Amino acid sequence: MADIGDRSGKEKAIENQLKNMQVAWEKVFFDCSEAYRTTETYILKGADEVMTILDEQIVVTQAMQFSPFNKPFKEEIDEWNEKLNYISECLDQWLKVQRAWMYLQPIFDSPDIMKQLPTEGKKFKLVDGKWRQVMGRVHANGHALTQCTAEGLLQIWINCNNDLDLVQKGLDDYLETKRGAFARFYFLSNDELLEILSQTKDPLRVQPFLCKVFEAMMKLTFTDALVATHMHSKEGEIISFVDPVITKGNGVEVWMTSVENQMIMGVREAIKIGVESYPVMVRTDWVLANPGQVVLNSSQVHWTAEVEESIKGHTLESHFTRLAKELLDLVFLVRGDITKLQRTSIGALVVIDVHAKDTVEKLAQEKVEDCMSFEWISQLRYYWEMDDRTTENLWIRMVQTPFPYGYEYLGNSFRLVITPLTDMCYMTLMGAQSLNLGGAPAGPAGTGKTETTKDLAKALAKQCVVFNCSPEMDYLMVGKFFKGLASSGAWCCFDEFNRIYIEVLSVIAQQLLQLFSAKKSLASYNETCELEFDSTMILMRPTFNVFITMNPGYAGRSELPDNLAALFRPMAMMVPDYAMIGEISFYAFGFEKGRHLAKKMVTTFQLCSEQLSAQSHYDYGMRAVKTVIEAAGLNKRKYPEQSEAQILQRALQDVNVPKFLKDDLPLFFNIISDLFPGVEKPEIDYGSLDQACRDKSLFFNLQPTDYFIMKQFELFDMIQVRHGMMLVGPTGSGKTSVLRNLQAACTVLADPKDPESPYQKTTIHTLNPKAITQNQLYGSFDDITREWSDGIAAELIRNAVRDNLNPDHHWVMFDGPVDALWIESMNTVLDDNKKLCLVSGEIIALTSKMRMQFEVEDLEVASPATVSRCGMIYLEPESLGLDPFFLSWLQTLPETFSFKPSLAESLKKYLFEVLPPTINYVRKMCTEL
Repeated sequence: MADIGDRSGKEKAIENQLKNMQVAWEKVFFDCSEAYRTTETYILKGADEVMTILDEQIVVTQAMQFSPFNKPFKEEIDEWNEKLNYISECLDQWLKVQRAWMYLQPIFDSPDIMKQLPTEGKKFKLVDGKWRQVMGRVHANGHALTQCTAEGLLQIWINCNNDLDLVQKGLDDYLETKRGAFARFYFLSNDELLEILSQTKDPLRVQPFLCKVFEAMMKLTFTDALVATHMHSKEGEIISFVDPVITKGNGVEVWMTSVENQMIMGVREAIKIGVESYPVMVRTDWVLANPGQVVLNSSQVHWTAEVEESIKGHTLESHFTRLAKELLDLVFLVRGDITKLQRTSIGALVVIDVHAKDTVEKLAQEKVEDCMSFEWISQLRYYWEMDDRTTENLWIRMVQTPFPYGYEYLGNSFRLVITPLTDMCYMTLMGAQSLNLGGAPAGPAGTGKTETTKDLAKALAKQCVVFNCSPEMDYLMVGKFFKGLASSGAWCCFDEFNRIYIEVLSVIAQQLLQLFSAKKSLASYNETCELEFDSTMILMRPTFNVFITMNPGYAGRSELPDNLAALFRPMAMMVPDYAMIGEISFYAFGFEKGRHLAKKMVTTFQLCSEQLSAQSHYDYGMRAVKTVIEAAGLNKRKYPEQSEAQILQRALQDVNVPKFLKDDLPLFFNIISDLFPGVEKPEIDYGSLDQACRDKSLFFNLQPTDYFIMKQFELFDMIQVRHGMMLVGPTGSGKTSVLRNLQAACTVLADPKDPESPYQKTTIHTLNPKAITQNQLYGSFDDITREWSDGIAAELIRNAVRDNLNPDHHWVMFDGPVDALWIESMNTVLDDNKKLCLVSGEIIALTSKMRMQFEVEDLEVASPATVSRCGMIYLEPESLGLDPFFLSWLQTLPETFSFKPSLAESLKKYLFEVLPPTINYVRKMCTEL
């Protein structure tokens, strides 16, 4: 009897479980109440709850199938298990269709794409019709069980997925065709390329994407007939095309190719005019009359010819004297009333001219008498000469390596100061070019690895794509890049290359070996060859090259496989010559005593590194030196009446004081007073900003103490010279309040009529980088479908970039711990590249109105590469004190206290007297949990 009773109980439990499972589905509904965007149809929401119930019930049902007491219900259990498995498979297929439909719907919503992909468009419209039909039913009745078990639904979704796979393949083939027609499209992500291709009818709407394809080109001048006649740089410089580009009736890839050809012809023609007009004009007038790129190259062409004449005529000393005078004329000119564009152009020329003068001085000291001596041929030399009987072209030579000038339009940008280390790196990289190898500068942070590679590309006018590597990169993404490089003849600099996983590096080695081997087979730079690379036929141009930079020994780095290391010529980058860089940069900003000021600046940093405490957020490297130089240059233009020593002293204090601990400040001020005896730092009047910060402090119920206001001024000054900042300090030191208060003050002072004003409406976009995975932060590909999912940081930064037409400022705030795992992927964002590189191949360039802010407690696990890239503001709770907290708390007391002022005063008195010693006792005598 007991056995029968026990068996009956177990059977009853199974019966109850079956009923409970069926009852549970009665309350499960899909949420399809709101239409998805502007599609007038719906998407499936609430699928997670359905999946959870499914997983639980499938486990329970399978357990019931193996139960020895299931005989009375076996048929019902098997039927229920079959139904659950059907629902599970149906929902998987359904969600797969939904993912693909959500991605493809906006693409095929474009009439241009539908016209260019008629077959795929027709297939998608059939799927779209079925989707709308089913989702209309779900909207009317969202009961999950009813909808998921609808007859024939699984087969509908399987057919839809097969069709969508064909649509996706057709789309990928279409994009590959467009990339084959215009190789620079390889450097864009699929989404960016589709956005461009969907605007085929209107070239004006393609303009925002121009700078992604031609980095220095901001826009084109179009006639009413949509014919492009001129190109404009970001700085406002204009170069005319030799022949106008007709866009009407042509695909984007066709007229973009014409723009590239006209860019090359336009720059070449401008250089030709510059070379011819140089001897017949006064040099300072000639500099102001020509585009920046023309000024630099034409000047170097004539310098090369004049030096070779001086070597042959033994007149190097007199030539040196003339160069020194020309340099002084430029320094005098840069101090005058000239435009921002002209100042940039002259500043770059000063940098080149100083090196030219120093080279001639060295040649004179070495008594060089032969144009083939190593001291001369080891310099970067420019020759304007005949290629054949009809065409003149610019050629650059260094040692035994000749290289054709690329005529890539560079706009108007500063050039890197050329030190002996730079010369050595140039020589190594040019030698690698002649040996058909890549270049691999390696060394600590801030030694100029990436910038030197970029500057050599500028000297040769080659397109140089800088990409920050991350562990998420795979061989497919890198292969796409290589196709673009080989097809366009461009250069690429892979930053932090050894962050890529070693398995991927091994595949990259095979890809590069194939490209470099094909390159070796070509006899000259004018030849091209066709080869099959990564299942695609490409036309390879031999001017392409690949450069990699590495920080050996940092966290998360791989050793390069031997077969990959053999394809690159290594170059060790050591500490650069700060004094020389400082001296030349000061001259470029119009300072008279460049050498004297540079010595003082370098000595200040040297003494600080020796005498001040060692902190994780202290950095005295090249980037800190550069920030001081930039701050001094800004102050030189802003306060021309101040002495140069005063300007440098203020720059040193403005850049360094914010990061120092209070115990280090007296030592720093002693160093400054020793190096600048008798020089008083002028009082800075922040005027309206001071008042706005104090008003906003009271508005937010904060206390406008001198320390709190000073930290806002320090952050404001840092924003003028850095685009990456870190607010460092323990909890309760006021980091968030300083940032928010300054944002509110800048917003209230904003003048919409003055876009150049430092005060603009400011928006802060905040996220916690450690609350999400790295893939959620930056974005990732689906392992199976290869669909791209955007990351939160990528989306925030992209949206801020798109707001470029407004004068509004955007601060992207990362509020959370900083470590090498996630922040190293932002290295190119925080350095001079100002670009976020995503694994999808998309490169998002920051605008001048954007700042990256980080709010951290400490930087114990951050790499030196990260620390050197950011301006530091250190906040200490001890300096803030407890008083502001007391006073702000008292102001939040209920209104009843206002009738008894004496009570509020007594509270204030007791708090000030009792609380500080109590907290000290707790801190010293007790253990905090």
